[in-house]
Amino acid sequence: MIKIAIIEDNNALRDSLTYLFNQAEAMQCVAALPDLMNVVSELRKVKPDVVLMDIGLPNTSGIEGVRMVKENFRGIEVLMFTVFEDDEKIFEALKAGASGYLLKKSSSEEIVDAVRSLYYGGSPMSATIARKVILSFQKVNTNKKDEYSLTTRESEILHSLVDGLSYKALADKYFISISTVRTHIRHIYEKLHVNSKAQAVAKMLRN
Repeated sequence: MIKIAIIEDNNALRDSLTYLFNQAEAMQCVAALPDLMNVVSELRKVKPDVVLMDIGLPNTSGIEGVRMVKENFRGIEVLMFTVFEDDEKIFEALKAGASGYLLKKSSSEEIVDAVRSLYYGGSPMSATIARKVILSFQKVNTNKKDEYSLTTRESEILHSLVDGLSYKALADKYFISISTVRTHIRHIYEKLHVNSKAQAVAKMLRN
C-alpha cells in the first residue's frame, strides 16, 4: 500500500485527489493538508511514502515545503504538483529535493502512474518539464564549449595536461614539435584566461 499525503490549498482539487488515490489500487491518502502549517508533526503522525506538493501555497511556498520534508524525513519522496512551468521554479524545486514534477493539467491516470513510479524509484515529470530540463543541460554544455572555443587539438592537449604529460611526451603523442606544443598551450592559456599549466588543469577539473 502506497501511503500519500497531499498538500494543496484548493479545496475542490484536494478532495478530488484524495478520492482518486483512495480509489486507486494499492494506494491510500493518509493526509490532505491545505498549507504547510504543522506539516512536520502531521507527516510524522501518518508516515507517508509520497507527498504530493503544490508550489503556490499560502504563507510558505511549496519549494520551502520540499526542504522542510527532506530535512525531517529521509524516506519520503516529494512530487511537485503545480501549474508553474517556468524554469526557475522547476529547478528550485528539484534542487530543494523534489524527485518529480507534474503539471496540474495531467490526467488522473498520469497522476496515479507518477506517484507509483516515484514510489518505485522513478523520477516522473510531465513531458514539457522533462523537455525543459534536457534543454537546460544542453544549453549549459553548449555555453561552456562556446565560452572557451578550443580547437580539437587544443582540447586533446589540455586533457593530456590533466593526465600529467610533459611537453616532450605531448610532442611524441601527437607527432608535433615541442615548439608547436608550446604554441597550442599558449593559445589554451589565452582562451581559458589562465597563466600556468596548474591553473589550466584546475579550471579543466572544475568544469
